[in-house]
Amino acid sequence: MHLTPQEIVNELDRYIIGQHDAKRAVAVALRNRYRRAQLDAKMRDDITPKNIIMKGPTGVGKTEIARRLAKLVKAPFIKVEATKFTEVGYVGRDVESMIRDLVEIAVRLVRDEKLEEVYSKAHPIAEKRVKEWLLQAKKKMNTEMAEEVIKKNIDDDFAKGKFDNQIIELELEAVSKPVELMPGSGMSMDIGQMMGGLMKKPKKKRKMTVKQAIEALTLEESEKFIDNDTVSAEAIRRAEQDGIIFIDEIDKIASKSHGSGPDVSREGVQRDILPIVEGSTVQTKHGAIKTDYILFIASGAFHIADVNDLIPELQGRFPIRVELKSLSQEDFVKILTVPENAVTRQYAALLKVDNINLKFKADAIEEMSRIAQSENESKEDIGARRLHTIIESLLEDISFNATGQHPMIDLEVNKKYVTDHLSKQVKWLDIKKHIL
Repeated sequence: MHLTPQEIVNELDRYIIGQHDAKRAVAVALRNRYRRAQLDAKMRDDITPKNIIMKGPTGVGKTEIARRLAKLVKAPFIKVEATKFTEVGYVGRDVESMIRDLVEIAVRLVRDEKLEEVYSKAHPIAEKRVKEWLLQAKKKMNTEMAEEVIKKNIDDDFAKGKFDNQIIELELEAVSKPVELMPGSGMSMDIGQMMGGLMKKPKKKRKMTVKQAIEALTLEESEKFIDNDTVSAEAIRRAEQDGIIFIDEIDKIASKSHGSGPDVSREGVQRDILPIVEGSTVQTKHGAIKTDYILFIASGAFHIADVNDLIPELQGRFPIRVELKSLSQEDFVKILTVPENAVTRQYAALLKVDNINLKFKADAIEEMSRIAQSENESKEDIGARRLHTIIESLLEDISFNATGQHPMIDLEVNKKYVTDHLSKQVKWLDIKKHIL
């Protein structure tokens, strides 16, 4: 399915309130990928993504836009923080590790798809192995009963799920763990995989329920149908053509001066990021990957530094700039009510587990939104994250006392409940209005 820019924005609107300019920018960038894929090879190779810088305060939806975008098209996606990287020659993560991490995510995506494809082949084999174990165990207990009768009884009970919680002991292939070649490098080597062709994989005895055993054996059998080289090749292709890297806090490595001190190190990180964004080849354990067609989305609050404080070469590689606005009281009301994953719905679902039927009245939503906006204005502006703080304070007593060992209790949260339970915050905000 290839979505139009308007359809992409509509999908993002289901989870993110406002920020229309940013949504339009990422929607066009995503659609251009589809358009590029329809061109002939010669023209396609000359067209690279137009990377984006998002500028705006924390908690207004920058990361969520990028994450939802990647989820929408099932693209390999990784979020990194610019402050975690160090200039070449210093101890810490090198910038190429973001590409290696992206490839690992792509490998996981492709492998999961392949596992789903071969599930119908592997599942019956796994069930057969478990039934064989049950048959041998039953034969030892019932030496006089005919094997065919035991087998039929097992098949009948197995179909009814009677064995699901029975504990059995199976030999499963031990999973070899990759060994990191150099701390912080992100490069690792799987000794077990290297020696796989020379020696049999070691087995490990494990006790588990029949239901768990079928899942474990299905995974083990599925691996036999999957060609790792094919997975790696497809993962590299996906990461190259569809990968999205979200570089957060890029403003923290922007330098106002170009002299000595810590600004030199920040500028060094920028210069290390530059070839990755421009297009280079990075070696990973799954093969070499070209970064030319990866979409980079950078973001930062830019309270102290400005986008123009980034080195000119890096600025040139992020031609699209969008500014995200601070959230208003009306935005907070929509955030609490409109999205499918609204925080009010999340808390209602969590408390329903412990037999609390939680409902928020409209006046409670309005009051929480008012408090959130006032707190963001009087303190640090942390955007929608302020709502989590407010709701946690509001429902602290209920969350602590709910045990589930009681009948379903209906609890309605109204404006009075909000003001009573958040009285300290409300009083402080009322005082602030009168301070000159």
